[in-house]
Amino acid sequence: MNLEIETKKTEQKLLFITGIGTEIGKTVCSAILTKYFKADYWKPLQSGDLHATDSMKIRDWVGDGVICHPETYRLQLAASPHQSALEEGVLITVNDFTLPETQNNLIVEGAGGLMVPLSDKEFIIDLIEKLQLPVALVVRNYLGCINHTLLSIMALQQRNLKLEYLILNGNFPPDTERVICNSIEEETKIIRITDIENITKENIERSTKQLTNLG
Repeated sequence: MNLEIETKKTEQKLLFITGIGTEIGKTVCSAILTKYFKADYWKPLQSGDLHATDSMKIRDWVGDGVICHPETYRLQLAASPHQSALEEGVLITVNDFTLPETQNNLIVEGAGGLMVPLSDKEFIIDLIEKLQLPVALVVRNYLGCINHTLLSIMALQQRNLKLEYLILNGNFPPDTERVICNSIEEETKIIRITDIENITKENIERSTKQLTNLG
């Protein structure tokens, strides 16, 4: 019995953070989960904003002790990865990506949503499938978010990809939240993160302390 308990304690946590679209707070949610799980962080692909990358934000928000693994691709143009890569004469394929070697827990943050193209033929969802990681889907309230959420959940189900967490980032009308939460499987855990008006290390810490029993 003691051996079983010890095994559960040391089991590595691997998680791919994606969203129902862009600018919905994936990096903030990644920072909170990186801190909660005491995890490493990896952004496989950074497209634009090389002066202020998501990895840089994670270091600022989580703290100097966090390990941020190097991006596989750092592209100059702030656009869809397939367009940014084309500008630099690069062809991205999912086989270019390999999980960083670490004994720590690992949070992986994607670019945009599931159907963001890496090339004309491959998408972020193909990368998740290649890496074989469970998913945390970030949702934010806006007109159309129910449609985008349910389509994202359907896409994951069609690929037999595990939706481990549904992250409700910010406040939701009760009717919207009910429809979204009714669309997930029973084993999917719901994480609620309140709005952070001023994103600082201290406020990330405060939000992290509000999370409990995520496994």
